[in-house]
Amino acid sequence: MIAERLVQEAAAVLDLAKARGRRIVLAESCTGGLIAASLTATAGASDVVERGFVTYSNEAKTEELGVPAELIARKGAVSQEVALAMAEGALKHSPADVAVAVTGIAGPGGGSGEKPVGLVHIAAALRGGPRLHEERRFGDIGRQRVQAETALAALALMTRLLA
Repeated sequence: MIAERLVQEAAAVLDLAKARGRRIVLAESCTGGLIAASLTATAGASDVVERGFVTYSNEAKTEELGVPAELIARKGAVSQEVALAMAEGALKHSPADVAVAVTGIAGPGGGSGEKPVGLVHIAAALRGGPRLHEERRFGDIGRQRVQAETALAALALMTRLLA
């Protein structure tokens, strides 16, 4: 079950996107589709949500979104550069107007000193317009909480882009 707060925030994003005549595409890694599920939990989401990509593996990021494998090798999958490339790739591979992308380390394992558990990069892009990026460090608060906090932060970033 999706938390009520996520559904409420997602509904507000849907209303804003609909008012602006914008369609949304999602590129999710560490959230595994939670943002898409939150958006589509509201009736009428099909007016706004165009599609979503769950690109959990590096190969999927490359094959589905066109993120250069060399970029992933050089910067790591959890990086500003890859998050922005995911958002731009989602726009390139869909007719949507607005993209949001997330990549991070939800835990409990997989972190390092440089990239700890709870590190997330979120990017949002408007076709032909601005690109936004946020780095969040939620800490080792538990896998599901990292995913939920990431989804909330991604919805907030979409709101900023659409506003």
